[in-house]
Amino acid sequence: MKHARHLIAIVAAGMLATSAMAMTSAEHKAAKDQISADYKANKAKCDALTANAKDICMKEAKGAENVAKADLESRYKPSDKNTYKVAEARADADYAVAKEKCDDLSGDAKNVCQKDAKAAHVTAKENAKVARAQAKPADSAAKKDANVAEVKQEATAEKREAQYKAAKERCDTMSGDAKDKCVADAKRMYGQ
Repeated sequence: MKHARHLIAIVAAGMLATSAMAMTSAEHKAAKDQISADYKANKAKCDALTANAKDICMKEAKGAENVAKADLESRYKPSDKNTYKVAEARADADYAVAKEKCDDLSGDAKNVCQKDAKAAHVTAKENAKVARAQAKPADSAAKKDANVAEVKQEATAEKREAQYKAAKERCDTMSGDAKDKCVADAKRMYGQ
């Protein structure tokens, strides 16, 4: 029994080590073909839908395809750049779907929805930039820390600006003193 557990552990470790190694070009091509087939199947499911539900479904299918392609390239040619591209593809896919969902709304609600989607998109992309900076090798720990700190500072500023714009859009649905107070609170909260 003890030997069987060791054997299972050794086999599992071997499988993990094998999967961590680079893909062959044949495996890469097969995976690309599978992604293409998955996209076509997901796209076909959208045909049964109508109006904006169909548009949302199409954005989800295309987004899933783009994320899968980026993930495949990251596994085929591992690098901090390709890992970043996966996060970027995921952020872009989520944004496209969120924007499409906003089309079901109108007026102020639609504007707020779009600004919230944009803020979430900016946040995801900036978080990906920070993660890339943290993963990127540097000559020294001090140099890496300085680079990460700079990227974090820029990311925070970008995220705050996007969040402020979303908050301001929510304020625009108000009027009079309530709107003025809302804008002032948003400026204070997001350092604008």
